[in-house]
Amino acid sequence: MLAEIITIGDEILIGQIVDTNSAWMAKELNKVGIRVKQISSVSDDKDHILKALAEAAGRAKIIFITGGLGPTKDDITKKTLAEYFGVGLIENKEALENVAQIFAKYNRPLLEVNRQQALVPSNCEVVPNKNGTAPGMWFNHEGVIYVSMPGVPFEMMYMMEGEVIPKLQATVKLPSIVHKTLLTVGEGESFLAERIADIEDSLPAHIKLAYLPKLGQVRLRLSAFGDNVELLTKEVDAFAAKLIKRIGRFFVVDEDIPLEKAIMNKMEDMGLTVAVAESCTGGYISHLFTQHPGSSKTFLGGGIVYSYDLKEHILGVKHETLEQFGAVSEQTVKEMIEGALFNFKSDFAIAVTGIAGPDGGTADKLVGTVWIAVAGHGKQLIKKYTFGNKRQQNIERSAVTALSMLNTLLTDVAD
Repeated sequence: MLAEIITIGDEILIGQIVDTNSAWMAKELNKVGIRVKQISSVSDDKDHILKALAEAAGRAKIIFITGGLGPTKDDITKKTLAEYFGVGLIENKEALENVAQIFAKYNRPLLEVNRQQALVPSNCEVVPNKNGTAPGMWFNHEGVIYVSMPGVPFEMMYMMEGEVIPKLQATVKLPSIVHKTLLTVGEGESFLAERIADIEDSLPAHIKLAYLPKLGQVRLRLSAFGDNVELLTKEVDAFAAKLIKRIGRFFVVDEDIPLEKAIMNKMEDMGLTVAVAESCTGGYISHLFTQHPGSSKTFLGGGIVYSYDLKEHILGVKHETLEQFGAVSEQTVKEMIEGALFNFKSDFAIAVTGIAGPDGGTADKLVGTVWIAVAGHGKQLIKKYTFGNKRQQNIERSAVTALSMLNTLLTDVAD
């Protein structure tokens, strides 16, 4: 079952807001066997919207529309939908009661412009909005289902989960989809593809393999389509096992979770802790860990040691080392990792020092030069990397590389 998503609003097209709705919707729809064929963003222009609807109806059987349902003059989606279907607008009793209740709850007067939010095209079924004043609308027209929802993310999400998806499941016969995601780190997409080429070639037609690369990581997603969930799951698990064996040390986990979360889960299972000594990453690694609930079970903390003084006073890096070799050097990062283990009392530690850019480089230490050390349980890895000249990318690459090195040590310890 193919679907299309259309987001409406000039604010998306000028970059004022990011369209997070489409990504969330596509993910949820995929879970129930609805495959999104195309995602489009269109302006607050009647002709543009009408054209987008007509074109989408030629590609998909379900069309999801978000945005343009507010009370202001630039919200033209309802009127445009009525014109598209050739119908008029009528006042919906339930929608009006919902609007009135919301304004009464906050002791605000119900203005005519708000009352008009209860007007809907005469051929629609109203989808209740329990979190806002704009009702959703469901149309079944010439074999295509159209669902129009508010653009406010939390309103749309509750409407999709509580009303739209259950109605779709009751209305349309949907196939089963089984997904399994393998997280890898430390090997590029092309090298990984070459490594597993024969396994990929052996996949049956109803099982697809997708490569999802992201700064030092590649997610491999197996997707199986059919009617028998149990059989599909067995098939996917069997191919996943082959891939994991072939990928070897670059494999992290067979879950669709962030790299740092996978590492924290592994460390929690092993009863291990980690601390950090961050210079050029400026706390980014700490942020990656602490954004997850329960991170304190494994992450002890550490130090953002940007200056020479803090490297000396917090970690115990020797003044002579910094003077002779500089902050961005093998000698300094070695003393940083040793100081982190000694002072923070963790089982493992990460130390990073480098030149994030865009300036600060020299002839022998270019922008993007980063030294990373990971140590624990008597094992130590120290490596030099030369990334690019984009500051944020250098910070993110350094963090991912450090986590990859930590995963390598943890795998060695587990073995």
